[in-house]
Amino acid sequence: MAYENRDRVKIGLEIHVQLNRLKTKIFCGCTTNYHGDPPNTHVCPVCLGLPGALPVVNRRAVEYAIRVGLALNCGINEHTQFYRKNYYYPDLPRGFQITQYDYPIAQQGHVTIEGEDGEHMVRINRAHMEEDPGRLVHEGTIDRSKYTLVDYNRSGIPLLEIVTEPDLRSPKEARRFLDKLRNILEYLGVSDLDLEGSVRVDANVSIMDGNRTEVKNISSYKGAEKALLYEIVRQKNLIRRGKTVTQETRHFDEAREITVSIRTKEEAHDYRYFPEPDLVPLRVRDWVAKVKEELPELPDARKERFMTEYGVKAEHAKTLTGQLKLAQKKQ
Repeated sequence: MAYENRDRVKIGLEIHVQLNRLKTKIFCGCTTNYHGDPPNTHVCPVCLGLPGALPVVNRRAVEYAIRVGLALNCGINEHTQFYRKNYYYPDLPRGFQITQYDYPIAQQGHVTIEGEDGEHMVRINRAHMEEDPGRLVHEGTIDRSKYTLVDYNRSGIPLLEIVTEPDLRSPKEARRFLDKLRNILEYLGVSDLDLEGSVRVDANVSIMDGNRTEVKNISSYKGAEKALLYEIVRQKNLIRRGKTVTQETRHFDEAREITVSIRTKEEAHDYRYFPEPDLVPLRVRDWVAKVKEELPELPDARKERFMTEYGVKAEHAKTLTGQLKLAQKKQ
């Protein structure tokens, strides 16, 4: 797409993946199987952030995070640690989110996709663990809603946030990266990707080396492509009129297929990160070898094997391995 090359589009993604194949939440024993149940029925003092309730790390969630990090060609840090990310929002009952900051579980990986002009490497900055906040339900659109309801069933669901470098150059490349990531996650078996809210995308986008905007909580891969297309055109039109693109956080309204401003963009210091005093640092170096042994054959490896063993052409092998069920039938 010519306009993207000319306008120097830079896109980075933050993908929030629920590790919902686990039976319990990340810091308590509540079930992760909340879909379809009445609001606020799968909660306890821990995931509601009540005074005196102490979190305990779900070991299997850490192993799942290592599994994803290895599949994304990341290095797994010898030590990892949880922090408090301080901000107030109705879906965050503690007033802070337990997440990772200086010591994420995985860093410095990469994924290769089919880019606009051949194979293109997308660098993975980090993958870090955190708890999912609750879910806000708006009456109508977020900027016109008369009231908002809060459901805390989702609060505390194990979440892995995968952060890319701004290596994507078009909405089409972003969609291809997301499709590739979904393929990898499906093979790993760490998330039921068909459940609502299992994967949510935040997209950072800038053009012509200007200020970037962040589009939050995009709920589908198709929505991510549409949101980026709209946002690029919006920024282009501002620059053409001699205006400056404001660094801000925007929301993608899927019904109207537009982005709307919700707040100025926060920086890391605004969250006043500090180590979570109720959780000790984790030494996970000794876990990596065991997790690596449990890794399944991943899409790219299976594609190469199909080409070698069955004499399948590259494009056919890609199709056959694009969905796990289809790839398993071919074996």
